[in-house]
Amino acid sequence: MDKNAVLAWLKKHGTRHTIDEMARYGIVAKRAFGVPMGTLLKLRKQLGVDHTLSLELWKSGWYEARLLASLLGNPAKVTRAQMNRWAAGFENWGDCDTVCFKLFDRVPFAWELAPKWAASPKEFVRRGGFVLMACLALHEKAAPDKRFLAWLPLIEKGAQDERNFVKKGVSWALRSIGRRSRTLNKASLVVAKRLAQSESAAPRWVGNDAVRELAKPSSRGP
Repeated sequence: MDKNAVLAWLKKHGTRHTIDEMARYGIVAKRAFGVPMGTLLKLRKQLGVDHTLSLELWKSGWYEARLLASLLGNPAKVTRAQMNRWAAGFENWGDCDTVCFKLFDRVPFAWELAPKWAASPKEFVRRGGFVLMACLALHEKAAPDKRFLAWLPLIEKGAQDERNFVKKGVSWALRSIGRRSRTLNKASLVVAKRLAQSESAAPRWVGNDAVRELAKPSSRGP
C-alpha cells in the first residue's frame, strides 16, 4: 500500500464515535478519521516496517496517519532532524506519546534530545521531552542509574509548568525513573516530597502524584 491507499483505508475505517471519544480524552487534532489504535495495530502487521511510507504518512497531517507513521518507522533510519521536525508538529498528547513510546525512544539520539525538548516553551515539544525520559526509563533496562539521576533537576524544574499536559508528562517521567531501582526510588522520592510541599499548584500536584506511587514497596525497584 502506498500513502494514498493507506489514507483511503483509514477513511473507510474511521467513525464519528471514535472522534468523539478522542475529544473526551483531550485529544484535539485538525484532521482525524476516527480510527482506534487497535485497528491501526492490525494494519501495521500487514504493512511491516516501511520508513519511506512512515515519512509520507507523517507529512499527510492526519492524526491516525501520524500514529501509524510511528508504528512503521525504522529507528535505525531516524535522524535528529526528523525527530525535531516531528516534535515541532506534535498536536496533542496522543501523537506525542505514541511517537515517543513506539519509535523515538529506540533511537540513540533520544538521550540527547529529551533534555533539550524538556526546555522548550512549546507545550507538546516540552511534554515530548519528559515523555521520552519516561519511555527510556521503562525500556532501556541496561542504562545506568546516573543517566537518570542527571534528569531529576530538569524534572523538578519542569514541574513548575502549569500546563496540564506538561505536568502530566513530568509526573510520568518522575514515576518511571523512581521505579527503576532502589537508588533512583530514593532520589525520586526526595524530589517528589519536596514538590509536594510547594505553595504552587502544579509542582504540588506532580509531587503528590509521584509520592503516591513511589512510596509503595512495590515501586522501590531491585
